[in-house]
Amino acid sequence: MKDIEVEVRGLLNHGRYASLRKQLESEGRFKTTKNRILLDYSTFLPDANLRERNEDIRLRVTNGTPEIIVKLGSWGGSESRKELSVIAQSGSFDTLVQVFGVIGLTKAMLCVRKSRVYEYKGIEFALVEVPQHSFYFEAEKMVSEDAALTAKDDIAAVCSRLGLKVFNDQEFFRYVEKLNREANEVFDFAGYKDNYFRDRFGR
Repeated sequence: MKDIEVEVRGLLNHGRYASLRKQLESEGRFKTTKNRILLDYSTFLPDANLRERNEDIRLRVTNGTPEIIVKLGSWGGSESRKELSVIAQSGSFDTLVQVFGVIGLTKAMLCVRKSRVYEYKGIEFALVEVPQHSFYFEAEKMVSEDAALTAKDDIAAVCSRLGLKVFNDQEFFRYVEKLNREANEVFDFAGYKDNYFRDRFGR
């Protein structure tokens, strides 16, 4: 069963974003664009520790499709984690937020992301824009558990050939902390009003 997400990330400046996009469009296969709103509840779980996190609990809506996401395992600049996903009915994101609030998940980091996704050398590359802030890339494969180490080596080799620098763990955590200070925002269900996300984001 392919339920292990093997993923690496790295920072891009505007020029490198543009040149990598051109290369992937020329040598790879364009798959889709993703307009995503993400609520990451993990930062506010009891005993939460950004750098020692072993579970992510998230709600997200991508191109109008809501989803519950749970990722299990340690994270960082390069990671292999089990991913559990449930796709919800279109238009139900606000309902999911209310359900999470009722069961006690009331605070989250609210993140807005725009991505262009490509297939390149058997790897999914996402070029991610944090609006009015920065750019980064994600390179990933979904594999079975026994193939995770090989997949990580394959991704690292392709990134190296592309001249991409992958975050080490400390660089990744510093970037997440920077995003939380400068680009993301704290969502608190205590101030939620009906249809907040539909009215604000059209989601």
